[in-house]
Amino acid sequence: MLDLNSKNIQLQFEGFCKTPTLWKNDAVFDLQQFQIKNNTTTTFENEIPKYLRLGKRVERFVAHQLKQNATISILAENVQIQQEKITVGEIDFIIKESKTPIHLEVVYKFYLYDETSGETEIEHFIGPNKRDSLLQKLTKLQQQQLPLLYNVNTEKLLNKLSLNVSEIQQKVLFKAQLFLPYNCKTPELKLLNSDCIKGYFISFNKLQTFLKYKFYIPEKVNWLQEIQTQVNWLSFEEFLSKISIIIAQKTSPLCWVKQPNGEVLKIFIVWW
Repeated sequence: MLDLNSKNIQLQFEGFCKTPTLWKNDAVFDLQQFQIKNNTTTTFENEIPKYLRLGKRVERFVAHQLKQNATISILAENVQIQQEKITVGEIDFIIKESKTPIHLEVVYKFYLYDETSGETEIEHFIGPNKRDSLLQKLTKLQQQQLPLLYNVNTEKLLNKLSLNVSEIQQKVLFKAQLFLPYNCKTPELKLLNSDCIKGYFISFNKLQTFLKYKFYIPEKVNWLQEIQTQVNWLSFEEFLSKISIIIAQKTSPLCWVKQPNGEVLKIFIVWW
């Protein structure tokens, strides 16, 4: 089933476009951020399968942006690299910008600032469910995803594209939304882009703080969106009954929260 050009897909695309890259230039792990220049596209008109997960949805958005740029051509997209019918990895994009071939890996993540995790700025950012971290993703990019270009099993693809591996640049498009502990002092970010800070997180056990607030629980693919105010807001009691079931599964959902003064916030409710 296709969710054709729906309002939600358009809002997801707009939210993706507004999300900054997590760092500038090659400030983190010497991973060079890719910038799509001269792109003013605001409308997404392609089809997306209704149940396509967030990460793959983002790749469709990136492909759409790339195609709008006259200086960029997509040579390969989402190519599985196989060794004797066993997939050893996937290359997100091989593009040509002007005359320069580029291997581009795309990442979109949500990370929470936990000062008890590790000792460095990078180590402090973890996934909402504590099952992954920024450090793990950066390490995977550096040690697995980008080196896949040099894997012997990738030669067939490069030969087909008439590319010499030594001439290909490697870049990442790494976007993220960052969330800070609720009612805590904002940490100074030296490596990461503070413009990526989009909201807060709070433990389920401290929800009584929000007794007079209203709530909405968006589907995960809609975490990309800016907060939409024309939704069916839940009272605290209604929200508590729904969120309790999610938290019991050790899952930390992103919620939209409306304060009594009408101000809205993005807040993760964490189970830990």
